[in-house]
Amino acid sequence: MTAIKPILLAEDNPRDAELAMAAMEEQQIADKVVLCHDGAEVLDYLYCRGQFTSRLKGNPAVVFLDLKMPKVNGLEVLRAIKSDATLRPIPVVMLTSSREERDLSESYSLGANAYVVKPVEFHQFVSAVKELGMFWGVINEPPPERSGSGH
Repeated sequence: MTAIKPILLAEDNPRDAELAMAAMEEQQIADKVVLCHDGAEVLDYLYCRGQFTSRLKGNPAVVFLDLKMPKVNGLEVLRAIKSDATLRPIPVVMLTSSREERDLSESYSLGANAYVVKPVEFHQFVSAVKELGMFWGVINEPPPERSGSGH
């Protein structure tokens, strides 16, 4: 049996991050969640740079990506992921408070796998994160990772 891959959660709002972590803890997957507070940190994680240079190699099971983040916004992170052959297979779920059609359209045109508007109500938010975590972290079967074959 393969080890469960981590879930990468990119969330700069401390309250939303805490709620998401609590929801995943209820599903017993919180220990597999890596929390990043801005887009630059997400890219450092994915490319094993900065504080993540010594992390185990391999892509996360999924990236939950907030749109409006400091340093590098979610759309730029999404663009970087989907334009890199090694990172492209990673499912990316936009988990955002933005209901703007432009953000929705651009997210999908850049290759987002899903776009979830964060519910404002506490219990709805926790429930949505639980379902997302279980689906993308446990149920979904990701594509096999290619070893360094150069393709």
